[in-house]
Amino acid sequence: MSSFDDIYEKILQYPTIILHRHTSPDPDAIGSQAGLARSLSEKFPEKKILCAGENDEGDLAWINHMDEVKAEDYQGALVITTDTANTPRIANKLYDQGDFLIKIDHHPDVDPYADMSYVDPDAPAACQIIVDFINAENLPMNKEIAYPLYAGIVGDTGRFMYPETSAHTFEVVAQLAKTGIDITEIARNISDVTFAQAKLQAAVLDYMTVDPSGAAYAVLTQDELKKLGVNFEQTSVTVSTPGRIKDIIAWNVFVQKADGTYRVHYRSKGPVINHLAEKHDGGGHALASGANAKDMDEVKQIFAELVDVTKRYKEENE
Repeated sequence: MSSFDDIYEKILQYPTIILHRHTSPDPDAIGSQAGLARSLSEKFPEKKILCAGENDEGDLAWINHMDEVKAEDYQGALVITTDTANTPRIANKLYDQGDFLIKIDHHPDVDPYADMSYVDPDAPAACQIIVDFINAENLPMNKEIAYPLYAGIVGDTGRFMYPETSAHTFEVVAQLAKTGIDITEIARNISDVTFAQAKLQAAVLDYMTVDPSGAAYAVLTQDELKKLGVNFEQTSVTVSTPGRIKDIIAWNVFVQKADGTYRVHYRSKGPVINHLAEKHDGGGHALASGANAKDMDEVKQIFAELVDVTKRYKEENE
């Protein structure tokens, strides 16, 4: 793994730096991309700093908007990906057209795709790594830079609930809060849902099937999304909903895409599930991962695998 100093030396060498995040972004993806871009822009006003990605921020547009990035911008450019574990998930497929590629991430490094990388799976959010990088290299930090970084940390720690949250995490968010950001506004933006999304959260519990092992799943079809008046991006609010049920230990939420395939969300309160996601064109953290399923047969296979892992976990911990 490269050091922060190695990454900074590369940044110094390039007049154009293009930052990418993953598709179907969450606050950590957009926040880490935006926070690093804003800090570098403040430090190097002479450089062209761009945020690349399809304009699919959806309800997260309050964190940052993508720039218009053209194919010619990549000529002789440094490309940096943040919060993106593997190449299929990199938003904007021109990422490999630059001169040099750097990966900054906190997911297990199952796809070491970059020329240089800094990957810390113990960090609860890519945004925390970006703050550490900014501090290590004495880069600018102000309210505009801190805002997306704080949002990303709050989002990826589940409001400081997940096990990767550490004392250092609270030191980092305290530093960000001291810049004067409105932490109440950020919390409200992350937690607010539309009335249609609230109905969808309730519908997920209605559709939920719970196995005696404590594994559970729900399938959201395109017809159901249309009936409730929500789009694909807005379904992210449902992913944590089953976790509020005491008897549920691990769960899948399957969301049908427009092409008939399914986006698969894995969440767990104990059983390690990222190795399951890796079998189905996905990956992620030990207790929170994503994958894809081509049809209902694969949906059933994925849930059967989750039941098996949950049963074994339950037996080992009883």
